[in-house]
Amino acid sequence: MNISRRAGIFAASTAILALSLTACGSASNSADSSADASGTSAGDFTPVTIKNIYGETKIDKAPQRIATISWVNADTLLALDTVPVGMDTDAYGQNENNSTEWKDEALAKLDASIGSEKAPVQFATGDDPDYTAIAKTKPDVIFAPYSGLKKEQYDKLQEIAPVVGPIEPNYLTSWQDATEAAGQMLGKEEEADALIEKVEGDLAKVGEENPVLKDTTFIAADLSAPDTAYVYSQGDTRPRFLEALGMKQADYVQKNAAKDTFFFTVSPEKVNEWDSDIVFASAVAGNTTKDIVKSQALYGQIPAVKNDALALPGTDEATLAISAASPLSLEWSLDKVVPKIVKAAENAAAAK
Repeated sequence: MNISRRAGIFAASTAILALSLTACGSASNSADSSADASGTSAGDFTPVTIKNIYGETKIDKAPQRIATISWVNADTLLALDTVPVGMDTDAYGQNENNSTEWKDEALAKLDASIGSEKAPVQFATGDDPDYTAIAKTKPDVIFAPYSGLKKEQYDKLQEIAPVVGPIEPNYLTSWQDATEAAGQMLGKEEEADALIEKVEGDLAKVGEENPVLKDTTFIAADLSAPDTAYVYSQGDTRPRFLEALGMKQADYVQKNAAKDTFFFTVSPEKVNEWDSDIVFASAVAGNTTKDIVKSQALYGQIPAVKNDALALPGTDEATLAISAASPLSLEWSLDKVVPKIVKAAENAAAAK
């Protein structure tokens, strides 16, 4: 069974550049023993074949022990009430558990909080998967549809267990496609489809409840660095998220977007050309609009900045929730991030 691309997907960013154009990992492990996955019983499971960029993976029976590579994939399993036997440590926007608020909430609901007997092992994150730690969890399957696995890494993981590899390269697999893959792997296809429908519906509902968002134009950007600004184009999750709320990407992006990449750079001298109602921008955690303009005065020439219509996620965790989207993180963002976007849209409307 192949996984088709859905219309209106949230194509995910390359994990490092997409989050804040920087991110490193640190090692962390929980207990040596972890909970088994809560998938379909073997007798009810229909064998499936899931294609990826390196080949295909045939799953003949419902896996009971699943290890995940990359932060988003653990979220996806948890959203389907399945606890991975091991998962990568969150190394950007992480809390004291080297996790996230939405992941911790899901683990708690499944009686598998980090530090507990049933908690997943947390693998070190870095340039390579933590092969030794992954092997120690004795997985039936390694789940990595949203990842940047290279062919040699994929092959090495295959020596440990069958790998559901990246459906698109370089972290470009959408959260919908990753969820579909999880549903097929677990024998929970109906649950996965229902989950996708719910999250997409919740995003649309928030847009309807905030009519100021409809057709408000936006540019999704990164203003963390004073010497270079970054604009995210159609391949990134941020524009897809804003469009799901009923907003429209500014024509400027389409006119200037580079081919085969999810972002392009803009010199500070050119940001005055950002003709959009609002700008949704990643920045140094905790920075305000004043801080951004103080670090680079030319950013004050952005029309949205002049109109107090710059929406900032505010924290690295909030940036992560949108830039590495999962069913769990998107639901979390509705309360934590959307109000800031609505306020920026209101300010933009008032300035017209």
